[in-house]
Amino acid sequence: MPLIDGPRLPPRSGGAPDALVVLLHGYGADGRDLIDLGGAWGDLLPGAAFVSPHAPEPCGQAPVGRQWFALTDLDPRELALGARAAAPGLAAFIGAERRRLGLPASRVALMGFSQGCMMALQVALTGEERFAAVLGYSGAFVAAGAPLIADPPPILLIHGTDDDVVPAPLMMASANALAAAGVPLQWHLCPGLGHGIDQEGLGMGAAFLAESLAGP
Repeated sequence: MPLIDGPRLPPRSGGAPDALVVLLHGYGADGRDLIDLGGAWGDLLPGAAFVSPHAPEPCGQAPVGRQWFALTDLDPRELALGARAAAPGLAAFIGAERRRLGLPASRVALMGFSQGCMMALQVALTGEERFAAVLGYSGAFVAAGAPLIADPPPILLIHGTDDDVVPAPLMMASANALAAAGVPLQWHLCPGLGHGIDQEGLGMGAAFLAESLAGP
């Protein structure tokens, strides 16, 4: 299984971490793409440590960057198989990271963008550990029909209405299916936004994580 690692930020408070936020980048990027969110969100999450692992594989369609799994299009079967194959390695990394920090899974939140969102939802909803929350941008749940964890964490999905990479209807279909399955899920559409994250989405995400990780 390929080794997964990436950049880290310690808590803004300067003390021992009381929570961990795992930032999962999109296709063709790497962990450096998202680690600065730890600084942007540090005021609302002063006790949280941040880690932004590089995906385990070189990107198949770009000269630089990484991929969680090979991707040629949005074929549902290809997405499902890829996310399922990549999930054990990512879950093992998260488990090792939280144990290193002395934290239970209930003090870990996952954030993902695009393919990283697909991975965050895959690990949190079909894995063995119950995390504190999942924040997903510009992604979708690709494991339709898979058995879900008995007590799923709260989820916030944020998406641009003008996303031409992962179209907003794909996210909405995921949200409707998960809500129907009893997953505590919220969603928000950002008008006019393409495949990216805007300031409104960043603020909503930070508030969601702060609320989800409040308390011991």
